[in-house]
Amino acid sequence: MVTADVALAVVGGRLCTDLRDVTADLSALDSTGFWAVVIPFEGPPVCARFAEVRPATRWPGAPWVGPDPTAWSTSLDRDRFCSGVDSIRELIRAGDVYQVNLTRRLSAPLPAAPDGTTTDIAALGAALASGNPAPFSAVVRLPDHGIHVASASPERFLSRDGDVLRSSPIKGTAVDEESLLDKDRAENVMIVDLVRNDLGRVCEWGSVTVPSLLAVEQHPGLVHLVSTVEGRMRPGAGWADALDATFPPGSVTGAPKEAALAVIGALEPVPRGVYCGAVGWVDADRRRGDLNVAIRTFWIEDGWLHLGTGGGITIDSDPEGEWQETELKARNLLRVAQGMVRS
Repeated sequence: MVTADVALAVVGGRLCTDLRDVTADLSALDSTGFWAVVIPFEGPPVCARFAEVRPATRWPGAPWVGPDPTAWSTSLDRDRFCSGVDSIRELIRAGDVYQVNLTRRLSAPLPAAPDGTTTDIAALGAALASGNPAPFSAVVRLPDHGIHVASASPERFLSRDGDVLRSSPIKGTAVDEESLLDKDRAENVMIVDLVRNDLGRVCEWGSVTVPSLLAVEQHPGLVHLVSTVEGRMRPGAGWADALDATFPPGSVTGAPKEAALAVIGALEPVPRGVYCGAVGWVDADRRRGDLNVAIRTFWIEDGWLHLGTGGGITIDSDPEGEWQETELKARNLLRVAQGMVRS
């Protein structure tokens, strides 16, 4: 059994142990070995190379115990969040932006774990795998580097297979397909255009295509609109070039990206941290990798458990409706985090 003070990662269906190297240098992802990757929305990336990589199995440790359900606080309450939505709509009317992703952070102190339970992030990752399964789930635990992340992300940020890059932005969320709005479809198409531009900065001219547009995907408790954009990397380009061109993900920033980032900095009172960054894996030897958009993602810092939730704001956004969307996205995750689902 791997104890809570030992580094590990569960990424791409693999359990990674025997940590050999940790670096912030993204060019290392084009060297050798198998890497777990955590890129916070702000701050330096963390790339961890592991020597032992094998298929992941069922979590062998104690079950997760989470915070008291009444202990959660939010960085933006309903009034301030709705005011932020109104502010973004005014900026859209003024022509400063077209769309901005507005988010808030939920936080709660971790309890002392009773005998037979644990607050180890790997146990939360196992509970998420049971209670909120997701195609781009990941757990990265690097105690000596302050990284404790469990992600149940449904969204691919950036994958690589040889020279082919692929991104699958999610924009548009509802309880069922019939509840999706024209606003959701317009939001998705807008971000697809942004992602096409991002990939075009690192891909060969004329190679960027959109093989799938506005596909409906079912996930626990909700549905998403998902599109896929892909292109072929320019000769000589590597992971550092690809991430420089595309990060942070367009689906969690807005359009134009730089203007949206300035609005986010003005309206969101706390840094996003890991939330809305990227988590995943890179197999440098095979020139393959897959990074998620770190939504539906928990992280532990200084004895507190954090979770982000948010959504894209457009001219047609209703402030109360946007608040309710953040509640919908967090609902099942909080149920898992409170220990109501066992691995």
